[in-house]
Amino acid sequence: MQKGQIDVKAHDIFPLIKKFLYSDQEIFLRELISNGIDATTKLKVLASKDEFKEELGDLTIDIRLDEEAKTLTISDRGVGMTGDEVIRYLNQVAFSSAQEFMEKYKSDDIIGHFGLGFYSAFMVAEKVEVVTKSYKDGSQAVKWTCEGQPDFTLEDVEKVDRGTDVILHIGEEGKEYLKKARIQELLDKYSKFLPVLIRFGTKTEYITEGEGKDSKQVEKEVENIINNPYPAWKKAPADLTDDDYKAFYQELYPYSPEPVFWIHLNMDYPFNLTGILYFPKLNNSVEIQKNKIQLYSNQVFVTDDVKTIVPEFLTLLHGVIDSPDIPLNVSRSHLQSDSNVKKITSYITKKVGEKLADIFKENRKDFEEKWKDLSTFIKYGMISEEKFYTKAEKFALFQNVEGGFFTIDEYLEKIKDIQTNKHDRKIIIYTSNEKAQHAYVQSAKKEGYDVLVMDNILDNHFMQHLEMKVDKITFVRVDSETIDKLVEKDTERESVLSEKNQEKVKEIFRNALGDHKEKIELKAMSPEDMPVVITKPEFMRRMMEMQAMQGGQFADFPEMYQIVVNTNHPLIADKLINMRNEEKKVHFAKYLQKLALLNQNMLTGEEMSEFVHMSVDMLKQ
Repeated sequence: MQKGQIDVKAHDIFPLIKKFLYSDQEIFLRELISNGIDATTKLKVLASKDEFKEELGDLTIDIRLDEEAKTLTISDRGVGMTGDEVIRYLNQVAFSSAQEFMEKYKSDDIIGHFGLGFYSAFMVAEKVEVVTKSYKDGSQAVKWTCEGQPDFTLEDVEKVDRGTDVILHIGEEGKEYLKKARIQELLDKYSKFLPVLIRFGTKTEYITEGEGKDSKQVEKEVENIINNPYPAWKKAPADLTDDDYKAFYQELYPYSPEPVFWIHLNMDYPFNLTGILYFPKLNNSVEIQKNKIQLYSNQVFVTDDVKTIVPEFLTLLHGVIDSPDIPLNVSRSHLQSDSNVKKITSYITKKVGEKLADIFKENRKDFEEKWKDLSTFIKYGMISEEKFYTKAEKFALFQNVEGGFFTIDEYLEKIKDIQTNKHDRKIIIYTSNEKAQHAYVQSAKKEGYDVLVMDNILDNHFMQHLEMKVDKITFVRVDSETIDKLVEKDTERESVLSEKNQEKVKEIFRNALGDHKEKIELKAMSPEDMPVVITKPEFMRRMMEMQAMQGGQFADFPEMYQIVVNTNHPLIADKLINMRNEEKKVHFAKYLQKLALLNQNMLTGEEMSEFVHMSVDMLKQ
């Protein structure tokens, strides 16, 4: 038996490993399985170069849990190690055999880049044993033992087959990893797509035997294979059908609605990157979709927090990115910003923009049908990423209340004659709720105006952004002004009432509205318009809505609105002004104001009850 000390610079390396090496204790299993994958991949490389001439045989990596003995074992049938290699690789912390092998054989499939990965075992184990036998002819199997101190033992043992068994004697700090369900959870999280089969004992499946009335459910014990070693993103796009892509999406996100479409990434210069990004059905939502892109390094799960690798708006997508060129720290749980990351970010943004442009160009009808599902993503991208805006302004769409779709340029051309105001600005009229604002929409349409539907969660921000980017355009909601003022022209309608009678009308409404009297405005409008109209000034309303969405300071402010009295309406110019009973005038004015509030869905509770009683009284007269 040989004894010695692990070659480390700091004597207290083990406490440092336990506290600072990894951000998550559970990473240990990923690291140890990754080592087994590397050992197996090395053997395959040697076999392909005819440096290993025997049968590869079953290369499945086994995970075995013994709750009674308090051990967790990770076994591979890879290259194994000689005694000298054990001393060299396990006893020199941060010396990476994977790095050396890559330099010699130039293999891009090796996962490990850090010699510290093996030592993550000591975060959960009070003792670690490594039983290993090299693939080389005549090699002697050895067992390396260490109890979390720089001291170790190395002794010759019997081992029939090549490969390595890493046996963790789980300590008190890691006792949760003696539960089968916990190990299964970690394997599902980190090992789902590893390139070598991973087996964790067996599992019970139920199969149907017999047919018709004679059929019955029978329990069957089968191998518990954890992973799919050949995931869709590692295959050539030409070898995949639409059904293959959809099936893989279900593998990633079981029971999710079908994606709208997808992009297959495949890049080998100037960096290596593969993956599939899916456009999910966002359902007019932003926040709940985050952390759905999974980042892998050579099929090893790294993180689903990819904000440092893709722009913010792309985090709304789902799918997988796999790149060995993304620099990771020893824990592989945080990404570092460097030139490669920036190139990858630019590449993904470019590919997404190109894919959307291609779909729009090749099948615009299909693109329009998918617009509701795509709009949140595209608008978010245009608001937050200048490079994406430049591409997306060619395929971002407006939809009007008739169901027509237009690009930004197409729409500005459509409205240039009728919706250009006296200041030479194009006025884009929109509704945020077509049903609630139906009367206003109809009034605008009667005037010959076109009305857009802008009911997306991001539309307030999107309109603000376009007003800054596109020359001389202004968005106004259909209820933000009276119809004659939505698009300001040089001509103004005259009131049929004299100035004296207008003052009388104003006084009547002041008495009727009391606390709201400062909101009253008289306007000469078409006799066909409503007698009283509620308008909600665009700027303040939009700012308050944006603040409310972000939980800002205006979120609890009362709703701002203006009460506009149409002096040309017969109910004002003829009926109200000619009433003899002052009390009835006030009552009638109050009723017209409540009718306007009802038209804006602003009557609730006590006010609604009062309006119903007023309506009944009016019908009795």
